[in-house]
Amino acid sequence: MRRLFVTALILGMLLIAALVLIPAAAQHYYGSPSRSLSSSQVFQYSAKLLWDDGLLTQPISRNDTELQFTVEQGETVNSIADRLQQAGAIRSAEALRDYLLYTGLDKSVQAGKYKLSTAMSAVDVAHAMQDATPEDVTVVVWPGWRMEEIAESLPTTGLDITPDEFVAAAGGSHPEYEYLAGKASAEGFLYPGTYVLPRTTVVYQLVDELLLSFSQHLSPELRDGFQQQGLSVYQAVTLASIVEREAVNEDEAPLIASVYLNRLRLPMKLDADPTVQYAIGYNPVQRTWWTNPLGAADTKIASPFNTYVNDGLPPAPISNPGPEALHAVADPADTDYYYFSARCDGSGFHQFARTFEEHLQHICP
Repeated sequence: MRRLFVTALILGMLLIAALVLIPAAAQHYYGSPSRSLSSSQVFQYSAKLLWDDGLLTQPISRNDTELQFTVEQGETVNSIADRLQQAGAIRSAEALRDYLLYTGLDKSVQAGKYKLSTAMSAVDVAHAMQDATPEDVTVVVWPGWRMEEIAESLPTTGLDITPDEFVAAAGGSHPEYEYLAGKASAEGFLYPGTYVLPRTTVVYQLVDELLLSFSQHLSPELRDGFQQQGLSVYQAVTLASIVEREAVNEDEAPLIASVYLNRLRLPMKLDADPTVQYAIGYNPVQRTWWTNPLGAADTKIASPFNTYVNDGLPPAPISNPGPEALHAVADPADTDYYYFSARCDGSGFHQFARTFEEHLQHICP
């Protein structure tokens, strides 16, 4: 009887020791368990991790062979672990599942594309899948943006380029592009569009990508159209940058281009509000680069860009025009309009006039 009691006591002490020592050992090697686990689950997973230690901490190979792996949106941990084993990224799907459940990392695996390696252990793989940083990022340049607006959008793209770095690079000379030879800035030629770029893209590469896109879209037909209007490429882009800001509705771009071209041929001042907005710059009250509405005093601002004061085109583009505005300048509508004003219905469309008297009749009360 005494012998049975002693045996039971020893077994009990061993059990208590195991209940304490096994979780402690697992925590030492694998970190703290998830708070969502019960005491029995902590013991169960701790024992499994210690048993499977080599399967979790030893890589498949010492050779660093890259493996591309994609975690799909909504994919279960079981599916992910099975596919990782099939891909040769881990030794045991079951061991990885146990580790993810023990640590609670199963709840934070992110969908996305990963670069894994055969030299990574299962523990390394589990932690790598907590950050699905994509290799590529998307940069969107909207038609009509000035370079500062492009710059302001960069912090949300994932590129390691500050707004100031971009403005400095885009605002510098780029003589390698024939249409920018002798020009102080790339404004106007940062072609709008959606760009998928490597996350490692640096500022000069981004500016070159935008300028190269403009070059690719500068077709012989577009050049011929500019020439027929008596404009160089730089002059045409400058005019298109104004048309882009004026044409809220793209269908009107050829009509608006015709008005400005007709004025240039007289000659007659362009009186273009967007050039004044560009001259004013950032409006801290409205939090925009395009002050609206303009006051009478604004049209008198001393600036070479103010086409209410100066004859002809401004010295440089005021925005980066898209294809519709560029084609509108190359192939404008055939009109005898010299004036236009916004319709009073808030539609964004304009009314066009041949004479100043007719134009006055269109002004909103």
